[in-house]
Amino acid sequence: MAQNFSWKSLGKLYLYFFYFSGLTQILIYAAGMSNTVGIRQALLVSTLWIIPALIWPQYTRKISAIIGLLIWPASLVSLSYFYIYGQDFSQSVLFIIFESNLSESKEFIESYIDSTIVILVIAHATIGAYLWHQLSPVYLPRLNKTITICVISLLFGGGFLKPLIVYGNSWEHSVKSLQDHIEPAAPWNMIAGYFKYTKVLDAMNKQLAESTRVPPLDNFAHTNNKQTMVLVIGESTNSQRMSLYGYPRKTTPQLDNMRSELLTYTDVISPRPSTIEALQQVLTFADQQDPDTYLTKPTLMNMMRQAGYQSLWITNQQTQTKRNTLLLTFSQQADQQVYLNNNRVQNSGQFDDDVLEPFKKAIDDTEGPTFIVVHLLGTHRKYNYRYPENFKQFNDRSGMPDWVPEEHAEEYNDYDNAILFNDHVVASLINILKNKSSNSSLVYFSDHGEEVYDTEADLFCGRNEGKPTPAMYTIPFMAWLSPEWKREHAMPSLQNTLNRSYQTSDFIYSWADLAGIDFKGNDQTRSIFNPNFVTRKRMIGSPYARKKMINFSSLLHKDTIALN
Repeated sequence: MAQNFSWKSLGKLYLYFFYFSGLTQILIYAAGMSNTVGIRQALLVSTLWIIPALIWPQYTRKISAIIGLLIWPASLVSLSYFYIYGQDFSQSVLFIIFESNLSESKEFIESYIDSTIVILVIAHATIGAYLWHQLSPVYLPRLNKTITICVISLLFGGGFLKPLIVYGNSWEHSVKSLQDHIEPAAPWNMIAGYFKYTKVLDAMNKQLAESTRVPPLDNFAHTNNKQTMVLVIGESTNSQRMSLYGYPRKTTPQLDNMRSELLTYTDVISPRPSTIEALQQVLTFADQQDPDTYLTKPTLMNMMRQAGYQSLWITNQQTQTKRNTLLLTFSQQADQQVYLNNNRVQNSGQFDDDVLEPFKKAIDDTEGPTFIVVHLLGTHRKYNYRYPENFKQFNDRSGMPDWVPEEHAEEYNDYDNAILFNDHVVASLINILKNKSSNSSLVYFSDHGEEVYDTEADLFCGRNEGKPTPAMYTIPFMAWLSPEWKREHAMPSLQNTLNRSYQTSDFIYSWADLAGIDFKGNDQTRSIFNPNFVTRKRMIGSPYARKKMINFSSLLHKDTIALN
């Protein structure tokens, strides 16, 4: 006898499966950690589990129980990870897990198993069991069943079929597209995450293997005086939006207050307006003329190791992603690593003050010459995810250029609030170093700038190398040197160097100068700190498209920047 279709039964069936896949995504969104993309993808992927129950409705409860038992552990892990860290489970978490030894993993589990976690596990299982008990068969007429299953299959497979068939992309690209669509939902976050993890790990190991074959620097000499050297790398910060550089809004009050202690360089730009491409030059001997030199010469990390420094890399950037493979490789060249940001997407509320505790501990534990890299998430877009609520100081048009459209005023303010919080983090790092290490130095700069409606003639937010503006390249660059460091280093007055026109593609020479390192091929004329510095033409754009590269100075005559 034909059974009647029930929307109520279909709704309960869908809710049961969405509970496992979407609960954590709802909590992440409710906590303001990310936008709705995770929920939307979980809603879509949850339809996959409905198909077997629609094909064999008489076995709805058995099928649902089996699937529920399979995906419940992955759902619980995601929920527990969010409870402990306030982050989404991603392939970066797998990297941390697989890089830890058995003892470390055991200590980690023991440190977080408490009564709250036990209650969470029981509650999660109880709710799942309750939803399962509410299930009843969903009967569809044969034609409707066929159509429904085909539609669901197309929705699920669209992430794979559309790139492959419609756009003619490669099989590999289409598989990645499918992974991106299904990843937020348990258990795909672990399955897709694992495949991404292995792919990125293979690429990283290949780069690390290649780097070990690079010969060390010749005729190497250095002054090893037990100093602590800190390199702080920011993200997407335009110096022209900092009150330290003359911006009318008070976006850097803490750095302003320590102005007399800082060497604040006023005319520094990045070679490229994107993180990987910029740091590929900044942290190596590559530059705009020879962009592939990073493959044949040591990196800054290798150079410091050769000088006898113990090194630590602390990062709040996403690490274990395909895009960030080079950064992961750089970090792995350090003796120790602290990875703080294991979120699946950049648009998550992962605040940079998380770096302060591991940095403080690292300073306390230093013995002998120590090199610490702190890589911040800085003012990366979306800016409202870069600062906590108590740093939301700019919320109206006061101090905002008249040309900023009203519909973009909030984003403009968010960027300034992000810079305000970045000021707090950088100043805190300096103060920690000041209070805990007598012979030390710290250099801070941003990887590149950011255009956030700064150019009246071309209102735009973000970065576009094909249509550059000064804001995309102009970056803060400053140094803090302890009194003992100044006494022990016979460098001429650095106050005379602050207005030099400089591009961070030459940074490795400046860092070597600051560290007292010399080697065959060292070029002191490329160090911003050296009395022999020579001003060079600063070319921007892709070095792999030389005909499209332009002189940065040409932009300054073309655009109007928000400085008033």
